[in-house]
Amino acid sequence: MRPSDPTVREYVTSLAHDALQRFEEMAAKVANASRTRARPSESVLAYPNPLAQNEITKAVQAVDRAAGRLQREPAIARVVIDNGGRQVTWYICRVAPPTIGGFASYRSAIGRLASLPVGSEGMLPNGDTALILEQTRFQPSRGAEGWDSAPTEVTTEPIGTITVDSLRAFLEDPKPTKDLLEELLADEQIQISIADGIRRQTIERMALRDQPVLDQHQDEIFRLPLNSRLLITGPPGTGKTTTLIRRLGQKIDLDESVLSTEERRLIAAAGTGPLEHETNWLMFTPTRLLKDYVQEAFAREGIPSSDRNIKTWESHRRDLARNEFGILRTSGRTGVFVLQEAPTVLPSTIRRPIPWFEDFVQWQHSQFVSDLREAVSSLESNRIDTCSRLGRRLRSSILGRAGHSSLSPLLEATYRESANVRELLSELREESDRMIDGALRRQLRGDKNFLHALAEYTMGLDGSPSETPQALAAPSPAPQGAPLTAARDSYRNALRTQARASVLGRTLTRDSHYGQIMSWIGDRGLTDTDQGRVGHGLLAQTAARRFVDPVRPYVRGMAQRYRAFRRLRQREGRWYCSEDRQPHGIHPLEVDVVLLAILRTAGSLRESSLPSGARDPVRENYRTQILVDEATDFSPIQLACMAELAHPHIRSFFACGDFNQRLTTWGARSADDLKWACPGIAIKEISTTYRQTKQLRELTLAMIEAHEQDTQSIRLPGRMESEGFAPVLLEDAQFGATIEWLADRVREIDRLVQRLPSTAILVDSEADVEPVARALHGAVSAQNLNVVPCPLGQTVGQDDDVRVFSVEHIKGLEFEAVFFVGIDRLAEREPALFLKYLYVGASRAATYLGVTCGALPEEMVPLRDHFQTSWS
Repeated sequence: MRPSDPTVREYVTSLAHDALQRFEEMAAKVANASRTRARPSESVLAYPNPLAQNEITKAVQAVDRAAGRLQREPAIARVVIDNGGRQVTWYICRVAPPTIGGFASYRSAIGRLASLPVGSEGMLPNGDTALILEQTRFQPSRGAEGWDSAPTEVTTEPIGTITVDSLRAFLEDPKPTKDLLEELLADEQIQISIADGIRRQTIERMALRDQPVLDQHQDEIFRLPLNSRLLITGPPGTGKTTTLIRRLGQKIDLDESVLSTEERRLIAAAGTGPLEHETNWLMFTPTRLLKDYVQEAFAREGIPSSDRNIKTWESHRRDLARNEFGILRTSGRTGVFVLQEAPTVLPSTIRRPIPWFEDFVQWQHSQFVSDLREAVSSLESNRIDTCSRLGRRLRSSILGRAGHSSLSPLLEATYRESANVRELLSELREESDRMIDGALRRQLRGDKNFLHALAEYTMGLDGSPSETPQALAAPSPAPQGAPLTAARDSYRNALRTQARASVLGRTLTRDSHYGQIMSWIGDRGLTDTDQGRVGHGLLAQTAARRFVDPVRPYVRGMAQRYRAFRRLRQREGRWYCSEDRQPHGIHPLEVDVVLLAILRTAGSLRESSLPSGARDPVRENYRTQILVDEATDFSPIQLACMAELAHPHIRSFFACGDFNQRLTTWGARSADDLKWACPGIAIKEISTTYRQTKQLRELTLAMIEAHEQDTQSIRLPGRMESEGFAPVLLEDAQFGATIEWLADRVREIDRLVQRLPSTAILVDSEADVEPVARALHGAVSAQNLNVVPCPLGQTVGQDDDVRVFSVEHIKGLEFEAVFFVGIDRLAEREPALFLKYLYVGASRAATYLGVTCGALPEEMVPLRDHFQTSWS
């Protein structure tokens, strides 16, 4: 049926009257409820309770956010169903609406009807089957004349799919006229206000495409249970990230119609209240630009998010390694390594990180067991009888479990002996403290200014101890303004260090911190007999501490064991570059390996019989949901770290990505990588693309076929406009000619669209951003067009500005028009990733794609026939 058919006009007129009336009804209901709603305060609580008040505040904010959304957007869809011969109309809202007949949240079970194709059947919450008769998708807005939806997509079996430019404009009756010309023109305007099929929307601003209603396949993924583990794959523009965001919105929605009983039980089992669950999630993105881009999409969806929820792995890795697990050094001198960008591992290791990780895990476990054996031997051979007896006891009760491949039996046996170990440690500490403090008191009896003189001397020493004496916990710093306390601590630690060195047959270096203090103390310390007793006691303490809280040294010692592993494998020529490196330097990819070893250790202990506090050393870092955007840019090791952060009672892990869009040399290369990183993960592909025209899709498919990348099926939404423009190419051009050509193409788009849409210029490096932006701005300023540089991928400028980015920041973005500048230089600089960059860059464009180069890269020669020189 043609859009100009009177039946179509009659149908659209009826729909428009009903929809705009229901919009007004919903907006008025919400506004009235907001005005009259009581605001709970702390006075409702019997006793002041900051935690309870915080929960009340969160609940109020959630209601306010939903109300604000409904007042701006009363409904996103309408669906008409046949329920047992009775027609029922539902208006679907983005969020849970107040109680009004015929309205439901898209996140609820009723909302799923809006994603099913017309003519199909869906299940109602009561178990009845409903036939889908009509689907309408709105884009509501309120102007001076009232509510409108522009455009509106309608699908019914009698008329097919049509797009109505504006419901309000369609309802406006043309003024009566006797002028035949005006009557003909008015009739034509009505006809062209309805288009056959779905009109492609121009991308006018740099933002993730808003898709309030998902398609059937996306919707099935979106509604999977909370405890699912899934990777969504598919070509560019298929709504992978949108599906991820919409899913999160559904899984944190507090409305009772959304989460299932089982999902609420899982949240309760995780020890997370419903309101805490709303913010207890993490989403990882590979770049800061994409993080900002996604954060804006969350805000549009009405999902509260902050920098604590959406992070780059780079920033979260640093936080975990520095502040949680002692891998990276801090100002307080804790930690082992200093982060550096210089490569330490071989390119082959980067490409195949899983065997590298597994080699380290096996080696470090053996090393930990070896260290325990050495500690037992040290205790057995100690001259102090109580120490040697404990050593023999530990050998029989603990080391018998050391042959287990599982860590749990060994640690469980160690914990059973911890009371005996603590008793010995207490005795040894008391004895050594009594001897050392006795020596200090003897000096004070002979010279009451001894401690003052020591304080004055130590204040003149440069720096501080390079490390805490072995067998000692890191001392608490003396209170500021307490020089005598600091001097006492220096005396104690110097004597301990001297005693330990003496029994080991070593001599303190005179220039060391404690060496200088002992030179000053001279013979005013311990007697030879006491020094031997204290030294042997300190050696015993060092060995015994390994058996007090074995989980902590296992976790905290991981970085030290990694350093030893790296030193060994470097000598063997395995995994690492052979050049000498800073012993304390560590590359970010190495940090990932140490982190994953810690996190998986924690996971292996959860089912053990260890005390509850020891079973889970990373429990404060869990989140009820973990989400990952552009997952293929992360290594299997990084993805495994993220998966381990999912709360063990829920294990919710959702990721999306496309193996053909991997832009890192270390990124995941196959489904097997994902399955290793996240055991039990399912993989689903979505293939309906909503971004590109037919010509650009043909180009991207040709890239895949020409260079044997992962094959993909790509489909268009039913009856969507797909004709566009072939991409354009400029070859053999210098800088000036390139800028002139770019300016011509930008002006050409401006004429074709009649308003410049979202446009990006991608250059080879950060060094090119400013020069290209400055030159192009000068070339188009006469047309009052603005070009802005975006250094480091910063999202600057207005919606209609032309933005200039370095190519590495393009992941996940979409524009109406994209230009690649100097793509031959990119091919020279990144030969291993050039085709990936080309594919990703081309797929960022919805309608217009331009490429400039000197000599056309060899990889692009088979694609030349897809290009022309201009769009005129």
